[in-house]
Amino acid sequence: MKILLTGATGYIGKRLLPVLIENGHHIICCVRDKGRFAVPEIHQDQVTIIEIDFLNPETLKEIPADIDGAYYLIHSMSSNSGDFALLENQSAENFRNRMNHTEVKHIVYLSGITNDHSLSKHLASRKNVEDILKSGSYNFTTLRAGIIIGSGSASFEIIRDLTEKLPVMITPRWLQTKSQPIAIRDVITMLEKVMFNEKTFASSFDIGGPDVLTYKEMLLKYAEIRKLKRLIITLPVLTPRLSSYWLYFVTSTTFSLATKLVDSMKVEVICRDNRLAEMLDISPMPYQEAIAAAFTKIEQNAIISSWKDSLISGRINTKLSQYVQVPVDGCFKDIKNFSFTNRSKVQSRIWAIGGYTGWYYATWLWQLRGYFDKLAGGVGMRRGRTSGIDIHAGDTLDFWRVLLADKKQGRLLLFAEMKLPGEAWLEFRIEGENLIQTATFRPKGLYGRLYWYLSLPFHFFIFKGMITAITK
Repeated sequence: MKILLTGATGYIGKRLLPVLIENGHHIICCVRDKGRFAVPEIHQDQVTIIEIDFLNPETLKEIPADIDGAYYLIHSMSSNSGDFALLENQSAENFRNRMNHTEVKHIVYLSGITNDHSLSKHLASRKNVEDILKSGSYNFTTLRAGIIIGSGSASFEIIRDLTEKLPVMITPRWLQTKSQPIAIRDVITMLEKVMFNEKTFASSFDIGGPDVLTYKEMLLKYAEIRKLKRLIITLPVLTPRLSSYWLYFVTSTTFSLATKLVDSMKVEVICRDNRLAEMLDISPMPYQEAIAAAFTKIEQNAIISSWKDSLISGRINTKLSQYVQVPVDGCFKDIKNFSFTNRSKVQSRIWAIGGYTGWYYATWLWQLRGYFDKLAGGVGMRRGRTSGIDIHAGDTLDFWRVLLADKKQGRLLLFAEMKLPGEAWLEFRIEGENLIQTATFRPKGLYGRLYWYLSLPFHFFIFKGMITAITK
């Protein structure tokens, strides 16, 4: 079967793709930027990549008419736009209109649980999208999930950040809100099994695990698994805005996402019925088992996707290709060139940089810079990296974005997403038996130039120490 996969670079899409490939389907992957999407050579004959902007109906003509099924996995949870609901509606309408002119037999949409009488703006938008999509001339199924637990999921990473970092938590009252979390493995299995399943046509299903827990209980159960003693004190006085700042400064989330999460966390997300699991003969994983499974992936460096890799978690919200060409004119550069004797070791060090590995020299200064960036409203250092050993274009790397990661060329190019009076790139390039490390800064105005000159003393020691440690 030929299946259209929207959101192919997203958290869910990246995990669903290999399952669909294994089932023998040919997958049409819709992406906004081909530069962020790499398919293993062994599967390239089963995957077609097309660039689509769902807000531009003209680009949807790239979608072939002879598709059999489609997954709609697009949402704007992290969008900085105040009109995210309007954008979601427009995207859904454009998608529906295009699907009406194809041979598609079945469309599956992953939404959120919307059973509470008072919905957040985010959940209300999800419900509106569902109404738009189901009005098309095709068979349609909606799966509605609440909190998704898995390595790299926003919910898991926030729970992890809060519990690992804070022995005592003074928390807002929404921690008493109940939810029904579900493991990412079960979400992917259900998405896979409902496609072309006639019993699910023209239906919507709430999906959740067997446990109904408050957010406080989720934090405490996580602490129990990690053998951590944690005290949580809930206060009624923390306003939504203060709660958003609390999440923003303690976790790796952006302020925009924190605001939407707080808005949604005041709403109970409990399944009205969980009949789909029985229909598909699935026994959903308990919460604590889902947490343990997430840590298994983390310890094996086998995280397939992370919400942090979304472009809207940083400064880049367009194509990476716009930043790959490092400018020359009007730029300051710091270039270091060191020789080495073992290319394999040098390249492996470059590919492991950042995250838990650190920056090889004065990592504490990088962390301090990240702390000040967070205070200024930037991304800080808390995003880390998705995998400790693998790195791909589009991935986050602390407060950098990976623009290019080419092992054959021996080239890694990063773009700074911290708050800066200008733009910055950091490049590692292996040529023969030499490593060339280049830091480029394109200042914005007088303040940008002043920033560069004030940073020079730190750059001299940090950049020299880093390349020395990599090549020694």
